[in-house]
Amino acid sequence: MLFLGIFGGISVPLFAYLYFSISGFETQRVDDWLGREYVAMQRSSPQRLSALFDVLRQSDPDQQRPNGLFGNGGHYIAGSLTTLPRDIPYVGKPFAIRLHDGPINQTARCIAAKLPGDQIALRCQNTLELDSFNIGLVKVLLIGALFALAIGLIGAAAIGLGSLRRLDAVTATIRQIVGGDLSQRLPTHRRHDDLESLVRVVNGMLDEIERLMNEVKGVCDAIAHDLRTPLTSMIAGLERVQRRGQTIDDYRQALDDTLVEATGMRHTFNALLRISEVESGVRRQSFVPVDLAGIVKDVYEYYEASAEEKALIYRCEIEGGGEFALEGDPNLLFEALANLIENAIKFSPIGGTVTVSLIRLQGRVHLSVHDNGPGIPEAEHQAVLRRFYRGEASRHTPGNGLGLSLANAVAAMHGMSLAFDRIEAGCRVMLVQADGIVD
Repeated sequence: MLFLGIFGGISVPLFAYLYFSISGFETQRVDDWLGREYVAMQRSSPQRLSALFDVLRQSDPDQQRPNGLFGNGGHYIAGSLTTLPRDIPYVGKPFAIRLHDGPINQTARCIAAKLPGDQIALRCQNTLELDSFNIGLVKVLLIGALFALAIGLIGAAAIGLGSLRRLDAVTATIRQIVGGDLSQRLPTHRRHDDLESLVRVVNGMLDEIERLMNEVKGVCDAIAHDLRTPLTSMIAGLERVQRRGQTIDDYRQALDDTLVEATGMRHTFNALLRISEVESGVRRQSFVPVDLAGIVKDVYEYYEASAEEKALIYRCEIEGGGEFALEGDPNLLFEALANLIENAIKFSPIGGTVTVSLIRLQGRVHLSVHDNGPGIPEAEHQAVLRRFYRGEASRHTPGNGLGLSLANAVAAMHGMSLAFDRIEAGCRVMLVQADGIVD
């Protein structure tokens, strides 16, 4: 209805303009003829006009163009009009008047001219056809307006009902989602309108919410599974020393074992909190210019002793030895690279090789850690990035399955992506920059 109101508000002045333009054109055509007749009357003598008006009266029995010549005081001289109208508003200009002269009873547009001897000549044009034309024009415009409004109302109703049906379907789906069925998605349509754009954005949001909810569920299940063993061990140890402990050393040993298990759980929770903090993007506020090459050197030196204990061939390769400047958090970058190198050292065999490299490849920076350990199967490349995931190769080694998750979160925070290179033996983990991150 609002649309129809706006449409009507625009249509009324438009139709009025059309009416006055077309009607005015016809009126102007009559006035132009009257103007020419006025000039002719001014140039003619009264005797000639008298003869002309008598001829016109006989040749125009329907009185479509009545005329009259009147002397001083308005007495009749010649023409089809026998009585001079009382109120002549203009002389020399066309005017509209109602003629009441015997059989002549009609509306007309006339022009009056003063002649020598105070005579007045009157020339008129019957406006019956013009009035009929104006009435017909009004009817046509009204019919056109009503037809346009009807079409507009039908179209608006069809569009409105279609939108309401779509909104009803969206509302019903939202109720199902609110009820807990996160697998539902808002119905889509082939039309690419505003509502469809909104539906697609909301569906994308629902995909992300479902992913996050499944991840939270997976994390909760993983926490329950991974913490059940140390908690059970702690409780069993405490109950055992409670029943059997006889000396202070027994109690001290039980406390030491409990502290070890509790410290491990604390490390797990700290890692989870760290990942959540990184994924929230809060640490972006503390970004400063850092040298990525310097961080690589620091982490490499930090793990030299661990590599020597396993007699590893431990190398660091930095292209050109120059700086790799970027905006970032040096502590998080250090921690992410440390997790990658620690995993490489942990899973490399004694006497194996671990290589840390930082190069530019096709204008993009590649930071990689390569080892010749058992590697990660390609089918598990995405799974190992989930929290608490432990592959078969790492299931019986110390750890909580959060190192790669933290490294992936830090990489994403710094505009990088964590990827696994396909190699025949070992594992190569890469942090690849997005365009424009590193100078």
